[in-house]
Amino acid sequence: MITELPNIQELPRQNASQVKNKWADLVRQVRQSGSVAVTNHSAVEMVLLDASTYQQLTEEIQALKAREQTALDELTNRFNARLAVLQQPDAAQKLKSLFDAKGVLTKRPKAGASY
Repeated sequence: MITELPNIQELPRQNASQVKNKWADLVRQVRQSGSVAVTNHSAVEMVLLDASTYQQLTEEIQALKAREQTALDELTNRFNARLAVLQQPDAAQKLKSLFDAKGVLTKRPKAGASY
């Protein structure tokens, strides 16, 4: 479950001077809204999150990394299996005979209801 975060432009804002002078008010606002954008000269410089939102984000990132690693491991295993087939001693001869056949089948294919 991925945490839905508001767009940075939609966050409540506090300028750096207000943060410095009214820390308690900022903490209260973060607890109410979940996050607050801190600005300097009207440009957002950072976003403050409450601890539970930060923890949830880090857990979700770890879960995404684990899923990504699982997918990469599966692809690596499939690649290694295919590479092992190509590295067998008779692989070159099999490939040469395949190219030499030029699309001509040695046996008729079996198909239909009787197969």
